[in-house]
Amino acid sequence: MTVSDPRPADAVSAPDLRTTPDVRNAVLVVDFGSQYTQLIARRVREAGVRCEIVPFDAAAEAARAWPPGAVILSGGPASVSDHDAPDLAPTLLALGVPVLGICYGLQVLTRDLGGAVQPSLRREYGRAVLQLTPVAEGAAPDRLLAGLEGAPTVWMSHGDHVAVPAPGFVVTARSADGVVAAVADPARHLYGVQFHPEVVHTPQGSKIIENFLFGIASLPADWTPARFVDEAIERVRAEVGEARVVCGLSGGVDSAVAAALLHRAIGSALTCVFVDNGLLRAGEAEDVVSVFGEAFGPEGFVHVDAREQFLDALAGVTDPETKRKIIGRVFVEVFEAVAKGIPDARYLAQGTLYPDVIESVSVRGPSVVIKSHHNVGGLPERMNLKVVEPLRALFKDEARAAGLELGLPDSIVWRQPFPGPGLGIRIIGAVTPERLVTLRAADLIVREEMKAAGLEREIWQGFAVLLPVQSVGVMGDARTYEDTVAVRAVSSLDGMTADWYPMPHAVLGRMSTRIINEVNGVNRVVYDISSKPPATIEWE
Repeated sequence: MTVSDPRPADAVSAPDLRTTPDVRNAVLVVDFGSQYTQLIARRVREAGVRCEIVPFDAAAEAARAWPPGAVILSGGPASVSDHDAPDLAPTLLALGVPVLGICYGLQVLTRDLGGAVQPSLRREYGRAVLQLTPVAEGAAPDRLLAGLEGAPTVWMSHGDHVAVPAPGFVVTARSADGVVAAVADPARHLYGVQFHPEVVHTPQGSKIIENFLFGIASLPADWTPARFVDEAIERVRAEVGEARVVCGLSGGVDSAVAAALLHRAIGSALTCVFVDNGLLRAGEAEDVVSVFGEAFGPEGFVHVDAREQFLDALAGVTDPETKRKIIGRVFVEVFEAVAKGIPDARYLAQGTLYPDVIESVSVRGPSVVIKSHHNVGGLPERMNLKVVEPLRALFKDEARAAGLELGLPDSIVWRQPFPGPGLGIRIIGAVTPERLVTLRAADLIVREEMKAAGLEREIWQGFAVLLPVQSVGVMGDARTYEDTVAVRAVSSLDGMTADWYPMPHAVLGRMSTRIINEVNGVNRVVYDISSKPPATIEWE
């Protein structure tokens, strides 16, 4: 990884990207408060089409600022019959571009165009099978559902349903219960589905979205990781100007990609700070110092040994949310102290990704806070640093694609996700130096055996968890009463949902044997077979 200052001496702020001609090929995703809204954007980007998400009450302004090539209306938790239900801006329909309404988006489209939406006597949550409506003789086939194979399985999540489609619409599919599942008004390029094509539980959902983007809206597939990188660089330059940026560099994928992107944008105006919080995996701190210290040099890389500070703050704390908040607080305190010694530092950059955001805060709607993340939610007002998060709209695989585009080595780009609070949330209960030694040793064995079995790329995340549970065992002829380690491995596309990984029994056996034989104080190993949801990937 080479380091140079690519910013020209006369660099100026970039123009608003939404005023450039190519944005006319973008999709405007209107957010009505769904937790799946960003998944819609993800599917659109996967198809190679640019998109922008805006809240429903800012959609009219956005549409006037840059007329999009198509509009997608998201789902949402509200009922269209509520007195304060989010409204559909008439401006969006006046654009004359194709519109796709999803779940609540279909219902608000139906209501506003003269149809009827009613509460369902039998709500539909979970998988359902579509029954495609036969095409009337002489009528054109439905382009939205074209090419679907068999009896398509879809994911439903709704309490209201379309009782009477709006004038001009025809029903193109129903669920097995007879509920309207899809409608179309080809003359006005208006379409709607009651199910969620954006989630992985709708296996042919990507096909439906691609039908809308290409078969109906005729948009070009010209959105690439290279383009994201170029535009993100321009956004960063426009946002920070000539100010110095301090980047929190953990050595993980997210912060490494953010650092590389920032360095491409502002060069020597970036100072990366690596905080060793004492909660890292075996050998990780040494690797970070070796790789990034060499790449960014002494002026661009600061190593802070804060292990004692973090462990003192965590002493005796067992509540997981309290631990997360303590780690976040100390993280900020350390950065505050470092930033004071960096002249003209006005921004703190972080590698925050979208799954961090959606689990931590309510994003453009009444989404539920699941758990706080140490790098989400801003900084205390007393700090004179503003937050810049160039990857905030991306999922993990998109961040990896950007990292490859930026020239980061595979060893960094394909490193498995590691939470900001580190081993602090993989030790259930109190964090102590002794328990950290135990967990590091067990976790290293898990990672070594996954690598030996060639499973590193196949498994999204694999690690060990130290439980506050002791049990009776027999080692040799002696009775033991020692700790329990849980092994957790999941497969996932984006971290928003995950399935437990069916680890080969032989690999599990080697992990268990090595952990019990090589890690002092452990006499039992268990395997976690919970999916997300209902569980989260991390135990805390």
